[in-house]
Amino acid sequence: PCLVDFTMSLSRGPVAMKAISRNSVFSVHREARAALSKPALRAVRREAATTAITVSEERSHSALGLAALAAGGLRVRRRTAGSSRSTATVVASTATLAPEAPTEIFRKDYVPPAYWIKEVKLVVRIFSGKTEVSSRLRLELRDGMPAGSDLSLDGEDLTLKKVLVNSKELTVDEYKSEGEKLTVSGEALKGDEIWLETVCEIEPEKNTQLSGLYYSGSMYCTQMEAEGFRRFTYFLDRPDVMSKFTEVRLEADEATCPILLSNGNRIEAGKLDDGRHYSVWSDPFAKPSYLFALVAGDLDSIQDTFVTKSGRSVHLEIFAAKEDKDQLWHAMRSLQNSMKWDEDRFGLEYDLDIYNIVAVKDFNMGAMENKSLNVFNTSLTLAREDTATDDDYERIESVIGHEYFHNWTGNRVTCQDWFQLTLKEGLTVYRDQEFSADMGSRARKRIEDVRVLRAAQFPEDGSPMAHPIRPEKYAAIDNFYTATVYNKGAEVIRMYETLLGKEGFRKGMDLYFERHDGSAVTCDDFRAAMQDANSKDLTQFERWYLQAGTPLVHASDSWDASSGVYKLELKQVVPDTPGQTGKKPMHIPVRLGLLDRDSGKELVSDTVLELTEEAQTFELKVDKPPASKPVPSLFRGFSAPVRLEYTYSDEELALLAGGDTDSFNRWEAMQRLGTKAVLDAMAAPDVESFQPDSAFVEAMRRTVTDRATDDLSLIAYALILPTEGTLMEVASPPIDPTRLHAARNRVRKVMGESLRSELLERYNELAPAEGEPYVVDGVNASRRRLQGVLLGYLSTAGDAEAAALAGKHFSTAGGMTDKMAGFTTLCGMPEAPETKAAADKFFTDAKGDSNVVDKWFSAQARADVEDLLPRVKKLMEHPDFTMKNPNRLRSVVAVFFSTPQFHNPDGSGYDFAVELITEVDKLNPQVSSRLASAFRTWRRLDEGRQKMILERLEQLSKVNLSKDCLEIVSKMRA
Repeated sequence: PCLVDFTMSLSRGPVAMKAISRNSVFSVHREARAALSKPALRAVRREAATTAITVSEERSHSALGLAALAAGGLRVRRRTAGSSRSTATVVASTATLAPEAPTEIFRKDYVPPAYWIKEVKLVVRIFSGKTEVSSRLRLELRDGMPAGSDLSLDGEDLTLKKVLVNSKELTVDEYKSEGEKLTVSGEALKGDEIWLETVCEIEPEKNTQLSGLYYSGSMYCTQMEAEGFRRFTYFLDRPDVMSKFTEVRLEADEATCPILLSNGNRIEAGKLDDGRHYSVWSDPFAKPSYLFALVAGDLDSIQDTFVTKSGRSVHLEIFAAKEDKDQLWHAMRSLQNSMKWDEDRFGLEYDLDIYNIVAVKDFNMGAMENKSLNVFNTSLTLAREDTATDDDYERIESVIGHEYFHNWTGNRVTCQDWFQLTLKEGLTVYRDQEFSADMGSRARKRIEDVRVLRAAQFPEDGSPMAHPIRPEKYAAIDNFYTATVYNKGAEVIRMYETLLGKEGFRKGMDLYFERHDGSAVTCDDFRAAMQDANSKDLTQFERWYLQAGTPLVHASDSWDASSGVYKLELKQVVPDTPGQTGKKPMHIPVRLGLLDRDSGKELVSDTVLELTEEAQTFELKVDKPPASKPVPSLFRGFSAPVRLEYTYSDEELALLAGGDTDSFNRWEAMQRLGTKAVLDAMAAPDVESFQPDSAFVEAMRRTVTDRATDDLSLIAYALILPTEGTLMEVASPPIDPTRLHAARNRVRKVMGESLRSELLERYNELAPAEGEPYVVDGVNASRRRLQGVLLGYLSTAGDAEAAALAGKHFSTAGGMTDKMAGFTTLCGMPEAPETKAAADKFFTDAKGDSNVVDKWFSAQARADVEDLLPRVKKLMEHPDFTMKNPNRLRSVVAVFFSTPQFHNPDGSGYDFAVELITEVDKLNPQVSSRLASAFRTWRRLDEGRQKMILERLEQLSKVNLSKDCLEIVSKMRA
């Protein structure tokens, strides 16, 4: 699956989410009571790890803050080289009694089940108000287990009607249903062939957790990963149990559910009495239960085909609500591109005759890779020029690819247990990143991916929830669909390719599939395939799977002009994290080059060094040595997920920003200059009178006036200051987030004033000609992206002239990208007449389209205004706001939690969060646990805010929280 919180384009406002105001608490209580049969205990969690980041200057910092919130909040400690101590003053918790921590499961305790389920036959009878699920399981005793061993199946919120073995109904003495387990006596499971049958009833209409089978709008649909199948029927609900679902019969009312879908190929369909009908599906490939899916509803679709490299024709069909059918063609083209790319890049061909995708409005995550029946959040499927931004188009292409690529990396080869989650997710995020890079701009994509990693994963690596990409323990697996598992996991995969080369990596992939196709395996199996295929010792590389934390690499250098030898000394420190101290050095690939200090000419091109010890010195020979020490371009392409400490002068950074052959490090140099400017402003006696160094102003001027760079997105990214989430990581605690925000805004305002003529000239130059058609492609998207960034700087004054410019940008927009840029900018000027007019028109133009309405909510929920919280509460009173739809909820609440106003000095933002988290947890635990992560910054904040947050965590710890949410709260308070 993909994590929806990451995948939301920051322009549309991270997947909408609705907050709850004090005035709406009672209505929420009523909604919760009406919807739930008991408090939610579990919900599948996973929302995207491939992210498209909006680059509008007005939007980018809160957007990336949202990515950090989705990942589990911002980093809570700053580590320094050689030290595991926090440099912040941390307020001691006043709790006298810690909440009872949920039971944890450990990787070291893995044991295969006593029985394997080799074959599954299901009959699912859907009626209004209840659904009957009859399952027949062909069991096989695991080798080495004694005959007559008991069988324990998982089940949750099921009404058990009967249990049979080989068609004989069991007596109550032969099985026991207790808690979330069904145990069948081994005495009843003897024989050469064992078929166990259970008949259960469930109520999908009441399932607000959106895990298992639930009802959404006009359809019934499923979400089974990670542990949703147990909410559907009794089963060994674990990924190492791979079964062939040879017969899945779906029955429903034909008028309300004319479409009946499941995995594999449809083998039969027909009419039944009383206006009902049926459809039978068979999947020839063994799969774990988390990949099972069914959809039943009144849907429309588009159809096309794809011819594989071996000449087979695959039927492609994408389903959605009837009113959304015309927004599906971009998804179809993206699917076809994905299938072709995987054949060309990895030689992997699709293996069935049909591939279906269904777009669902009520969905906890971004998308799910169920075998041949993907289920997608509508926000990651629907696109039309007037409803979707350029970022939406790019994100949809990426996520369509991600789920398709899972067919091999996740479905054909899956995980032995959930501790190995990064085996499929980290690898597949890497694959979708490469796909997007090949479909568009590789340089731009790399910058986007690192922006997300730093905003979401680096803070997670320094928080109480820090964990290796392969965790050692968990209480709720839903809480480990994280930026670490996904995004850092993808960086670990990328390091294999850096170390082995593109051809070596492909050899390792080929061997991996040759050895493990059709199996449930481990991260060690993948590493062994890479090692064996390339005859390279990767033993030390395992530490990336074992150790949490972001390594700090300190670099120093020297130059001998007479011999032309450049010496580079590298030292690495892996910081302490909860439960892990005294860590060993990592195996770190360092890609670098050397530039001539005077001419900017490249003296040494891309070279990969391997840092494997705590300290190493490397020597590079320059053929025609200059007199002056070369300028190093370190960690080109971000060759490893580390923090680099190297003392660059402003002049050296300017050289790298203007002339490095590595596009990533050109951007990185501008980020370092921007970081220095903001932190200097923050340290100034008077933030509002601060003036940045002239070197930085001139570097920004050169960037604005750069007409030589063809990819305008690179210019756009270079102009955006580091996000506040990223700055929180490098600023010295204790940090006043309000002052940090003011410092960043001050630097932006000075840039807007100092460069106004250049900004305006370039802005007007990029404006489309009157009557020019709105085209969605890479070139035009980059043009709009840069113009949006320029609009942000030109609007920093917040005066009538700024409002008029933003208003014109909005009113003349040819598509959603420009419309959203103008509207978001206007929301920061709420008293301007243009703002009210734009808000009314935006909502009217939406015509009820849920994705567009989510954008309308999110733009207002992230407005940079002092009275944001009252405005957010007012938004939640809007009739189109609902607690039950995760997208709508996130479009307001998750957005607000990522803003500086969440940290209001009076603590009102924290009070709002406690109230909301408590109520949301009753409806949807996976959403509430994400929201609770907003408090993870507390150890880096000033003493007053630390105290307030600890008090709120204490309040939450005394509430009857779900297992998901309690795990987050407990670890933050530890």
